[in-house]
Amino acid sequence: MDNTVRTGTELLWSALGGDPALVDRVAFTGPSGLLAARLPVMDLARATVAVAGLAAVERGGLPGKVRVDDGAVATAFVSERHLRIDGRAPVNFAPLSRFWKASDGWVRTHANYPHHRAALLSALGVREESVQAVAAAIAERKAVETETAVYAAGGLAVALRTPEEWAAHEQGREVAARPLLARERLDDAGPARRRRSGPLRVLDLTRVIAGPVATRTLALLGADVLRIDPPGNPELPDQHAETDIGKRTVALDLDRPSDRRVLDGLLDEADVLVTGYRPGALERFGLHRPGLVIARISAWGDHGPWGERRGFDSLVQVATGIAATEGSADEPGALPAQALDHGTGYLLAAAVLRSLTEREREGGTRLVRLALAQTGHWLTHTLPRYEPAHHLTETPSPLGLLRHALSPVSYDGGPTRWSRPPGVQGGDDPTWGDPARDPRVDPATA
Repeated sequence: MDNTVRTGTELLWSALGGDPALVDRVAFTGPSGLLAARLPVMDLARATVAVAGLAAVERGGLPGKVRVDDGAVATAFVSERHLRIDGRAPVNFAPLSRFWKASDGWVRTHANYPHHRAALLSALGVREESVQAVAAAIAERKAVETETAVYAAGGLAVALRTPEEWAAHEQGREVAARPLLARERLDDAGPARRRRSGPLRVLDLTRVIAGPVATRTLALLGADVLRIDPPGNPELPDQHAETDIGKRTVALDLDRPSDRRVLDGLLDEADVLVTGYRPGALERFGLHRPGLVIARISAWGDHGPWGERRGFDSLVQVATGIAATEGSADEPGALPAQALDHGTGYLLAAAVLRSLTEREREGGTRLVRLALAQTGHWLTHTLPRYEPAHHLTETPSPLGLLRHALSPVSYDGGPTRWSRPPGVQGGDDPTWGDPARDPRVDPATA
């Protein structure tokens, strides 16, 4: 197994508090070279899927291996692109969800939802829903100016930042100072005793990709997942078709007393609550219950000046320097998948399963918190990246100082370098070398 893959899985499993010995049960297979990028996206994908599988077999007390096939992983991480509904391909990004050239850089907007689209147009003073009109309005403004104005109007826009600029940003420093995920025991409620038979009950209050991927995974593993959306703002139809497989869905207006009573009754019988709205948005509804496993996912994290901001994977890539890393001098780039969304989703599913295991052993109401920006930081700062310099060396020679690649042939006790550099072409005697002068040869057996 590739050391980078093993390292990523071990790091995630350790962050989840899992038994290190279980990591040996993961078997990685499948084709190579998938989800190619400058950043180690495939390693992130493999590791997050692996720990979701490990958490499932641990909770079920199941024997055997956890199989992680690169082909299946890569396909699942771009699952929204493969969806077809009666042969029709989905619309993953609306026309106004894209990069725009500002007067001093680049901005990315997200306008898939009607209310976000309306806020974008309002902030820019654009009356018509036109790519040309929006492009002209943003071109006259600085990138951060557009970001500030659109967010103030309730929309979504982020200025492109380099990794260095994000590291110096107050929110970037906040993200860097915190762990990939937070796991808390909120009280001393006794170990859960199931008052009923049947599957786990999961309330799903999430949107778009990351949260729904987590709850979709729990549904696959046998949970009864009930997703709740506000009746006036349902999920986009294609998004629903792709991420709500295995679930049931219902529309409830939590500001309506009768609907709120329905939610309270559901919560009283739930095992898990998963929320994906910005931090603080649901606090007024008092959703905690003793013994519940609560899982919260956000874009930027719970802390810092952006802690209560909305956000999506594509925007987090732009703010954190990922889009700059994957782009060129002429334009920004993007990861080959919405990897922060999908990766965080599988990691969240693993965190829920591990929390259920710990709750049943030790009791306590459990809270786990993840953020797309934290996953992005883990991708860019923790997972090993391919650096050619790590596999190069320098050797003095008659030709000059050579910088050259090390051999990929490696085994315990084997050589790491050649015994001699190249010399002047044709300049050696036509005789065999002297084994006594070759440090790799034992003269007694030569």
